[in-house]
Amino acid sequence: MATSPALGAESTDPGQLRRVALASAVGTTIEWYDYFIYSTAAALIFGSQFFSPLSTSSGTLAAFATLGVGFLARPIGGVLWGHFGDVLGRKAMLIASLLLMGAATVGVGLLPTYGQIGLWAPILLLALRLLQGLSAGGEWGGAALMAVEHAPAGQRGRYGSFSQIGVPAGLILAQLMFFLMSNLTSKAQFEAWGWRVPFLISILLVAVGLFIRLRIEESPVFRELSERSARSRAPVVEVARERPRELVLAAVSFIANTAIGYVFLAYLLSYGTQVLKVSRNLMLIVVIVGSVSWLVSIVAAAIWSDRIGRRPVYLVGSVLLVVWSVPFFLLLDTKATAWMLVAVILLTIGLGASYGPQSALFAGMFEPRFRYSGASISYAAGAVLGGGFAPMIATALYAGTGTSLSISAYMVLVGVISLIAVILIREPRES
Repeated sequence: MATSPALGAESTDPGQLRRVALASAVGTTIEWYDYFIYSTAAALIFGSQFFSPLSTSSGTLAAFATLGVGFLARPIGGVLWGHFGDVLGRKAMLIASLLLMGAATVGVGLLPTYGQIGLWAPILLLALRLLQGLSAGGEWGGAALMAVEHAPAGQRGRYGSFSQIGVPAGLILAQLMFFLMSNLTSKAQFEAWGWRVPFLISILLVAVGLFIRLRIEESPVFRELSERSARSRAPVVEVARERPRELVLAAVSFIANTAIGYVFLAYLLSYGTQVLKVSRNLMLIVVIVGSVSWLVSIVAAAIWSDRIGRRPVYLVGSVLLVVWSVPFFLLLDTKATAWMLVAVILLTIGLGASYGPQSALFAGMFEPRFRYSGASISYAAGAVLGGGFAPMIATALYAGTGTSLSISAYMVLVGVISLIAVILIREPRES
């Protein structure tokens, strides 16, 4: 028997539903574009730009470390945005998180290198990465809840997927930008200024996202809470006291998706170009194809979850992530383009199936008065436990063992941990 409450009110205006879906999809795409151009640059260029006194491998490791440190700010962002999202509303937090992410990303694009300002370069890079992490900690919760809480009963998985597709869509956009700049500039030009362009273009994308988000209405669930004077004054405290089991299980269930996801989206470029010696263009294409597969899988899995339930679909994806972790690297190591594509497509189907239903699943696990806090904290905690240092761990494992099977073993381990959590999750009641 489910322990969580019904999701609550829903929007009845078709036009508003479309605008909310667009706002969730476009806004999260821009947020994750900003986030992923950092991870792509960390794999391709940050080692030489901000950690130039170090060797190539050590510089890459240091760059991935800043990527991981940004995740440490995500739980703080989850608590902060979650509190104000439950107290002041979902819409205001969506706008604030978008502006903060945009400012931090443009700041990276303007940042002087180690050769220009010395040690201040990596320090400022780290500070901007922390701001990105703070923003990301609250972005997902707001976008997910706006979509799910507006959605009609029976379609919450489908509408919740609009916040989920922002991850692969943002990754595709980020990879395309780097692919474009890599081919429009020489190696020297790319290292001098070409890598900055994707960061600076963010200001235009943020303007578009802001325009869209300002036009949507507040969540009907939050409006209902306000009308009944039922908003929580201390949502973080209440969710920790009343739903500790759900907080832990939701967070742990997300560890594998985010850890394996960041091996794919952040480490794979470095592994392909530096270890396998495959061209940067080919690796960017492989990641883009995998990202398209991920996006399609998210939508398909979310719609499927409206028919059979969130937990069964999440379970299928979690099992696939465990089973495919070893074949993934074995196929990559062939260096054959066709097998590399098979490797990433099957992996991203697992990622999509364990991510597509997540918005509706997490929303259904927490009461409306502290739902933003519960969903955001769970998501952010799972992200820092799983994805935060996954690229750095993968880099260190290969350096220490000389074999990709050690990375596969790490992926299997996190996969099993999350699989156990998914098995223990109760299917939430949504109507």
